[in-house]
Amino acid sequence: MMLTADYVALMARYNAWQNAQITRAIDGVSLKVLTEDHGAHFSSILGTLNHILWADRMWLHRFGVEDTRPEGGIAESTTLTPTAPAWSAERFTTDGRINAWASRVHSIDLTGDLTFYSGALGAEITTPMAACVAHLFNHQTHHRGQVHAMLTRAGLPAPVTDIPFMPEETQ
Repeated sequence: MMLTADYVALMARYNAWQNAQITRAIDGVSLKVLTEDHGAHFSSILGTLNHILWADRMWLHRFGVEDTRPEGGIAESTTLTPTAPAWSAERFTTDGRINAWASRVHSIDLTGDLTFYSGALGAEITTPMAACVAHLFNHQTHHRGQVHAMLTRAGLPAPVTDIPFMPEETQ
């Protein structure tokens, strides 16, 4: 698998754009709506957004960007932040870290293997770094698709998700 630094920068920018749109979409929405079970894998809008945030922090830790790994495991990831404003603040900070990391990545950094402990598997694993970086961005997109569906179901505005429509000035 060959990833480039340009791809990483594009996906980091896309991630921040998507999260900014979600922040606007959930601004002022009641905690009841954000935490009700919409039938998705992580049940609620806020729970799914928290899971994505938790996973992003876990990958940043594995990539050596974050000194500390996020608390808990996948099961606890849905409760990382208690409210939409708290999520928005933490999301903005994490997106800044992702963008800063992406701006420093060189294509050579995406070669070789990454070894880390997987709580999901309960074992240390070694896998190509490029696959891990691709997974970071694919995981975000996958679960944001679930959030998109839940926002639509709740009658809330869902973000534009097409990369070609991303504004140039987006971080």
